[in-house]
Amino acid sequence: MDRISRLPDELLCHVLSCLTTKEAALTSVLSKRWRNLFAFVPNLDLDDSVFLRPEREGVLESFMDFVDRVLALQGDSPINKFSLKVKTGVDPDRANRWICLAIKRGVLVMDLCIDFETRYVVPLEVFMSRTLVKLKITTFSLGFWSGDVSLHMLKTLALDSVRFSKGQLQKLLSACPVLEELNMVEVHFANSTETLSSASLKTLTIDCVNFLRAFSFDTPNLVCLNYSDSESDDYPLVNLRSLVEAHIKIRVYYQQLDDLQTRSGDWTKDDIYRFGNVLKLVLGICHVQKLYLSHGAFQVIAVSSQAMPVFNNLTFLDIDTSMDIGWQAMPVLLRNFPHLDTLVITQLLHCVTDKCGDVCICKSREEKGRSLMSCPVKRLEIREFDGLTRDLEMVKHFLDYLPCLKEMEIYIAKRHRFTAPLVSEFNPEMLTRYNDLSGRSPNVKFKVHGSLPWIAQ
Repeated sequence: MDRISRLPDELLCHVLSCLTTKEAALTSVLSKRWRNLFAFVPNLDLDDSVFLRPEREGVLESFMDFVDRVLALQGDSPINKFSLKVKTGVDPDRANRWICLAIKRGVLVMDLCIDFETRYVVPLEVFMSRTLVKLKITTFSLGFWSGDVSLHMLKTLALDSVRFSKGQLQKLLSACPVLEELNMVEVHFANSTETLSSASLKTLTIDCVNFLRAFSFDTPNLVCLNYSDSESDDYPLVNLRSLVEAHIKIRVYYQQLDDLQTRSGDWTKDDIYRFGNVLKLVLGICHVQKLYLSHGAFQVIAVSSQAMPVFNNLTFLDIDTSMDIGWQAMPVLLRNFPHLDTLVITQLLHCVTDKCGDVCICKSREEKGRSLMSCPVKRLEIREFDGLTRDLEMVKHFLDYLPCLKEMEIYIAKRHRFTAPLVSEFNPEMLTRYNDLSGRSPNVKFKVHGSLPWIAQ
């Protein structure tokens, strides 16, 4: 007995909605009962790549005919989700017609990946939808400002490889009064200054690929910020008073890093001009609870570290360091986080300079470990650990001077960064033996993840 075919149409359509549209269409050969059932599935997943066969000609024409038949069979039935992924070879006019049909039929979620060699403009109807709740568009140039824009139901917007002309971003945000999540990757602004303003936005991811003289945040209800940009921006306005979590990635050219590392003495006026404006952004996020810093952001902050604000709410700090940067900012950071509970450091090896602080062991000084002694960190996580002698000495240094440390997790680097294998004396049991001898941290629990394959067994 065919029990599945006896299920109600609504339930069968729900099952078919978990498949791609092509897979759902294949069920039409099962029996008369299934012949046109796939056409009433509320989710459409249309991808020309699943039709492509190198040995077949006219395959894209076949794909376009298939989409036309599916949409014709469905008539005016509602669409919940519409996903369209097409490349050069598909007729842009037909693609636009499919998109407009989905908008007309009240689509809630739309995912468009349009990869045409020629410039493609998304139909204006997409930005006039009264039903869209979630919209994602990949690879296009915004060019839809021939009329009004209105997306009153939109809560999530994702734009990949987007180019904004002057005023377009703010006009788009003003048309989305309930927008809660905005994700913009590889965004290019034609104007040299930009302001992102939204009272409803709670989550923001933005990756700028071009130089901006000034970027402002006017997002008072933003909770999570993931911001990636170049190193020379100014931040005239930073309204982020509700922010809880921040990921800051500042891209710095290697030549500029070399200049910062090798220069002795105080920072010059040129340093402050190029990097000091980042402090405005730091001041705007000083009430966050979780902070993630890229190695570029960590290095740039060093320029204005003496003016670093106190982060009274911060309990979690993740710093991505590298061998190209120094640790001169580390002491100030730790001293200005009075309630820091968890510290994550990626790669202990770093550039040794005259400005290295007392957190590391690079320079012998009387105040060695002073910043660590006042640090309340209870959990220390070390990633990309190489197991070299200097790494182990740094671990011992933390055990000696972190008075509140209770737990240490070490993640061994999956691939050794040196071409020639180095002999390391690291063994997880050494941590326990050293911990037993340490007067300050006799009760630290260790967890070591991964292995060091070059260590002789």
